[in-house]
Amino acid sequence: MSKNATGRDRVTGNDAPAFLDRALKARMAKFTKGLSPAALAGAYMDWLAHLTTSPGKQIEISEKAFRKWLRLSQYAATCAITSDETALCIEPLAQDRRFRGEAWQKWPYNLIYQSFLLNQQWWYNVTTGVRGVTRQHENVMEFATRQILDMYSPSNFLATNPEMQARTREEGGQNLVRGFQAWCDDLERLQTGKPPAGAEKFRPGHEVAATPGKVVYRNHLIELIQYAPTTAKVRPEPILIVPAWIMKYYILDLSPENSMVKFLVDQGYTVFMISWRNPGAEDRDLGMDEYREMGVMDAVRAVQGIVPKQKIHGVGYCLGGTLLSIAAAAASRDGADPFASLSYFASQIDFTEPGELQLFINESQLTFLEDMMWDQGYLDTTQMSGAFQMIGSADLIWSRIQRSYLMGDEPAMFDLLAWNADGTRMPFRMHSEYLRSLYLNNELTEGSFIVEGRPISVTDIRVPVFSVGTVKDHVAPWPSVYKMHLYLDTDLTFVLTSGGHNAGIVSEPGHKNRSYQIATTRHDDRYVDPESWAAQTPKKDGSWWLEWVSWLGERSGKPVVPPTMGNALAVAPGTYVHQK
Repeated sequence: MSKNATGRDRVTGNDAPAFLDRALKARMAKFTKGLSPAALAGAYMDWLAHLTTSPGKQIEISEKAFRKWLRLSQYAATCAITSDETALCIEPLAQDRRFRGEAWQKWPYNLIYQSFLLNQQWWYNVTTGVRGVTRQHENVMEFATRQILDMYSPSNFLATNPEMQARTREEGGQNLVRGFQAWCDDLERLQTGKPPAGAEKFRPGHEVAATPGKVVYRNHLIELIQYAPTTAKVRPEPILIVPAWIMKYYILDLSPENSMVKFLVDQGYTVFMISWRNPGAEDRDLGMDEYREMGVMDAVRAVQGIVPKQKIHGVGYCLGGTLLSIAAAAASRDGADPFASLSYFASQIDFTEPGELQLFINESQLTFLEDMMWDQGYLDTTQMSGAFQMIGSADLIWSRIQRSYLMGDEPAMFDLLAWNADGTRMPFRMHSEYLRSLYLNNELTEGSFIVEGRPISVTDIRVPVFSVGTVKDHVAPWPSVYKMHLYLDTDLTFVLTSGGHNAGIVSEPGHKNRSYQIATTRHDDRYVDPESWAAQTPKKDGSWWLEWVSWLGERSGKPVVPPTMGNALAVAPGTYVHQK
């Protein structure tokens, strides 16, 4: 056996037992979509063993079951003898939109959904608060139980959903016919690998990713796009955007009306964008070092060649921001200083609280996932999207089943949704390294992340930082993003904006119902915890993009004549964005 860059054993052809183990787990992973049965079993046994030896907890949940049954019985009796609106015995959570309709408040559907919510609450009591169970195993049990219960929500079935019944009566069952046709179409698309219906209307280079520009640099991992200026003069400092490698770059260059790239160009900035290659099995050994060096640093050197003697405004989105932090910290450690400022969108540098993704991060799960990737050479887009769909299953799975297959409503396709279906793969080595180094071991803020044989520290980042978190982010929860305040020794402007991981970032001026909070912490200010920060920072209506451009302007020189475009290798959006 040999060692890879993470220090984990890597199977060679001469190690038959290890090869057999990995091959078996890789085949199992095909059926479980990468979820480790051993990890789930370990969480279940931990919870069960401690629950069976906790008579006090057993008495407590038995009492709760009796009280909930009593409350439901009283509610049912009150509903039976009066036609007046009866006070609910349990209120749905603020984010639960399943039972808000008026039809749900009438007999017997009010009793049905109240019973479901009480049952859901009881199972939460059962799976949490058991002394001795590890925090992660408790979270896994609560999450898995919630997933199972959501499957059996009364909103998912025609027999128990009054809104579906009303639609079926009104249309004489035609909604079910349309729903069955939609199900057949989705099944055929899933089996053949076709994108969702309507996604073909959003073609990169035409309807989306249409901002004029040219590919001015290309290596095996990236294409670098330089966008054509639209103003007579531009700020001297260029902007380099590093998107996450798990997505196509054009989320920041969607339709012209919500393109961040077009917005920046129109504000008088020279903008460069990295477009990542969609790796295949032949790229299995590309690691974090290659993504930093061939990705960020090669792009920095290319930008410096086109716009010499100027510092760069670095911008990172999601994991692209994490990679940008690694590159900036390593450059600062080595005495280089290519950046004028750094901006992060929904990016984390500390991974101790990364939200519900942490449920999938432990030794058992990562080993299982590595065996699957070892077999095929990469993590496929469908395997990656499955985890995100489970995290938001109520909105991403069950509500879509209700709307499309039972209500018969054709889902509206739009640019952001079409982009979301246009994913990229991740090489085996790189994905394993960043999951272990960042999510599992949190090496970046522990000062143990190794670049070129030596550790780096994010405290070496001394340029001004602009960081954005989003209120409804399940991928990078904003309190986790906010933790930059604990580690960066520089002035930090933090924005908390409405929306989620994607929609909160694509928040162009004029977008309705958008708001944000913003405040700057100087490098020598005292720390303020995220809850206190949110409570004391006033809320503003509108788009945070305008605040960001103003912030960039304060850290940029006076406008000058636009630089010459680099040597064109292709017209934007290039070739890598089209790789499937």
